[in-house]
Amino acid sequence: MLSLALRSMRTRWVTFVGSFIALALGVGLIATTGTALAATFGAPERGPERFAGAPVVVRASDTLRIATPVGERTQRLADPRPVPAGLASRLAALGRTAQDRTFPVRMAVGDEARVGHPWSIAAATPYRLSSGRAPQAPHEIVMATDPGSGFRVGDRVEVGVASRDTPETVARRTVVGTVPATGFESAVFFDDAEAARISPPLDALVVHADPTAVRQVVATVPGMTVLTGADRRRADPDPDRDSEALVAVNAMLGTAAGITGFVSVFVVASTFSFTVAQRRREFGLLRTAGATPGQVRRMVVAEAAVIGVLASATGCLLGDAAAPRLASWMTGAGIAPEWFAVSDVTWPLHTAFWTGLCVALAGVAVSSHRAGRIGPTEALRESSVDSRTMPLSRLLVGSAVLLTGPALLAWALFTDPGDVLKRKTYILQPMWLIVGFALFAPLLVRPLTRLLTWPAARLPGATGLLAGQNASTSVRRTAAVAAPVLITVALAVSLLGTVATVNGAKAAEAAAQTGADWVVTADEGRTLDPRFLARAQEVPGVITSTSRSSAVTVLEEGTALIRSDARAVDPSALAQVATLPVASGSVTDLDDGSIVVNEEWETRTVGQRVSVWLGDGRKVTLRIAAVLRVGTGSNGVYVTPKNAAGAGIDRIDIKLRTGADRSATAALLTKAGQPTATPVLTKDAWVSAHYPRTGGNTRAGMLLILGIALLYTGIALANTLVMATSDRVRDLAVLRLAGATKPQVLRVVAVEALVVVSVGALLGGAVAALNLLGVKSALELLSVSSPVLVPWGAVGAILAASAALATVSAVLPALAALRTRPVELAGMRE
Repeated sequence: MLSLALRSMRTRWVTFVGSFIALALGVGLIATTGTALAATFGAPERGPERFAGAPVVVRASDTLRIATPVGERTQRLADPRPVPAGLASRLAALGRTAQDRTFPVRMAVGDEARVGHPWSIAAATPYRLSSGRAPQAPHEIVMATDPGSGFRVGDRVEVGVASRDTPETVARRTVVGTVPATGFESAVFFDDAEAARISPPLDALVVHADPTAVRQVVATVPGMTVLTGADRRRADPDPDRDSEALVAVNAMLGTAAGITGFVSVFVVASTFSFTVAQRRREFGLLRTAGATPGQVRRMVVAEAAVIGVLASATGCLLGDAAAPRLASWMTGAGIAPEWFAVSDVTWPLHTAFWTGLCVALAGVAVSSHRAGRIGPTEALRESSVDSRTMPLSRLLVGSAVLLTGPALLAWALFTDPGDVLKRKTYILQPMWLIVGFALFAPLLVRPLTRLLTWPAARLPGATGLLAGQNASTSVRRTAAVAAPVLITVALAVSLLGTVATVNGAKAAEAAAQTGADWVVTADEGRTLDPRFLARAQEVPGVITSTSRSSAVTVLEEGTALIRSDARAVDPSALAQVATLPVASGSVTDLDDGSIVVNEEWETRTVGQRVSVWLGDGRKVTLRIAAVLRVGTGSNGVYVTPKNAAGAGIDRIDIKLRTGADRSATAALLTKAGQPTATPVLTKDAWVSAHYPRTGGNTRAGMLLILGIALLYTGIALANTLVMATSDRVRDLAVLRLAGATKPQVLRVVAVEALVVVSVGALLGGAVAALNLLGVKSALELLSVSSPVLVPWGAVGAILAASAALATVSAVLPALAALRTRPVELAGMRE
């Protein structure tokens, strides 16, 4: 049967080339995203950077470690505690020590974020003087600079410094030396005594002594750790930045791999099934010539195996070449860190190859069984009307799949509505519906086609009538061509619409909870300038509420160590400028011995006491003062400033008092922010700035996820139409022999292509509508009032591109076929 399969492939090369292209590109997509995904499983190994010259570093542990019945659980601390002065004195007895302090430094307005250190610690770091000398007086500093940065020895600069325990002070200081800049921080060095005055807490201690002796001393102080060798990297600024940078990349590429894999399998299976359905007469002739059903089935499987091996191998080559380019694009777009590159691994290629081969064989498995059941009389049929296009097995499977999607959605809405808003849910949910609608397509195509062509069929001329009849009678062909459009519209509208709707809900929720007229927030990781805070609080006619970012950690169910973002607030001031979604209790009851939690917490009854670990690792037991509704997931935890040690003020809400002049107050607030370049935004402007419809990286990620999938489905649409039109040369010839002109035939082909695109768009729209309905229902259950946002611009662009691509892909093969005389076409063998 292999030789017969090869002869058949040579004769019907157009059909098999189409299958080859679909499978090769599908495997290529899986290989590309899989290879890029493999590169996110491990960050590059880096040695110590800042303390590369330190033999031993002593500092507070930045990791909370809790023993549980199932093993140790860890969480990162938001504000590790300082090194005790007594411990520093005991370690100084072992050998020479250097004290390290780190505090924020503000230079000129708009300058990059800088940090201050005492000069004595420079000897343990890569910093070495490139010009000038060390600081020897309180007003002298050494700057880390790049060539041509503008700072030179002798410059007088205005420097603002602050620490966790001291307010910011601004003074003019003299640059007495410079050191080469590094990539991990922008440092400013002060005289040791001045650094200790600015920031009394001791952040780390470099010890020149035997590590064993140091560990013996440090072991007597809980929460302290000794770092040597490669572990000294834990004392670097943001030591986990490489692995953390890969978290978002891993999630994005994992999503892209899942979606492209689903799209590839869906399209390839549909294409291979369609190629078998096209050849009913051929199989009927084989049966007439004496072939048994088993021989026909083996021939079909052999063809799929040959195409599967060749196309999968080609796809792996394409994926291996495309993966580095994908990684380069991601770094250029800012999605991945600059050092991100694909690794030399082969398992993604093996996975892609065997997936492609298995999908090719699975795509013809059911069809080959159907092909073996074709009787000899099929070769004598002159019509191409599909009959019994929906076998019982497909009906049962389609019903199961189509019901599973809504059932899972209903279960999520009943148990945890917030889960519906998570990426893994709103990406997986449409897939069930897409497969279900695709399986039911043979039943849905005919009524939808007749509905769409009913107005055109009433117009003068036969174009609309013929297009509708062709599409409705050739159900398998229409379903195969509509499948790429179905998945394109369903995925694009579902994903873009869900993201826009959820972001809109977050913005609406933030606006509803913010009762202030103006909101000022610092950039991520920074604090507000105390000079601005003082000026803003002195503006007459306003109520102000400041808050700080922190975190608390709680052990739930005895095994899960969960960290929650927290804000440290003055409860009385907060109550005047915010309307929080309180489910029980009162925010005004918050004090130093209590906490405000949300409904996701295991312990969430007002008055109960819960043990938590604060940002610096201290364990405290707090009374629950109030419980907030979960909402879209942004309703976190509230504590008082006492329980957020080390956190600086990064937000101030400002509300106009009754009777105060809004315009005059706005002018005074703007003036207060000018000296420190602090923008004062109205509530609406702040919501728009901090809750955009789609952020930069999110937009780029969606472009990556959808762009790859939609490009492939577009190629699949063109590919399937070329296969379908090339197989209809006899139909076109019959139209010509019946008296139709070439333009009339081409119009029929074009209109039929548009009708099929419309069928796919309607099915895809139904999938998207059901998915967005689930999102809307989840928001209502979470008490968040926000409309469903449909990306009509993107929908219109996708439909226009699909219509144009379908028309061209159908008309061009038809135009080529019509160059041959109709009598010759009508007499061609299939």
